[in-house]
Amino acid sequence: MEKMIIMITGASHTGKTALAQKLLEKYKYPYLSVDHLKMGLIRSGYTDLTPASNDADLTALLWPIIHEIIKTAIENNQNLIIEGCYIPFDWPDDFEKEYLENIRYYCLVMSEYYIRKHFDDIKKYKSVIEKRLNDDECTMENVIKDNAQYLESAEAHGLNYILINDKYEINIDL
Repeated sequence: MEKMIIMITGASHTGKTALAQKLLEKYKYPYLSVDHLKMGLIRSGYTDLTPASNDADLTALLWPIIHEIIKTAIENNQNLIIEGCYIPFDWPDDFEKEYLENIRYYCLVMSEYYIRKHFDDIKKYKSVIEKRLNDDECTMENVIKDNAQYLESAEAHGLNYILINDKYEINIDL
């Protein structure tokens, strides 16, 4: 089996961390939470950004680090799962072909129908893996808007996405 990097992204509350945990348990691949990297840089004082900073600013800080972690893992023939929100949609432009062959990308997107039908479940499971300290922005309107933006951007960039429309069932076989 070839070594690979699995990138999982999507709007908040789509189950990125839960999917990464599921893949870790199934395949024994280590995973990196981009949120952990973000908080490490913030808490250590390496940046003046905060958890409430603009997503574009956080992406500008985090993506160059994540990009080099991915390249290093591929060069060392290692598997790695990376999950988080701060992966730009033009990410393939930053890699040569030999790196791209080792990267699998999954963008999790919930449809408006799913969100409206299952919003209580979305809120119930929002901290199933990681505790969320402050999550005042978890309103149905914000979740719908964020998922619509992720879907639009993934489609505009021709990227792979998994649409969660009827029931929450994600199975990725590597």
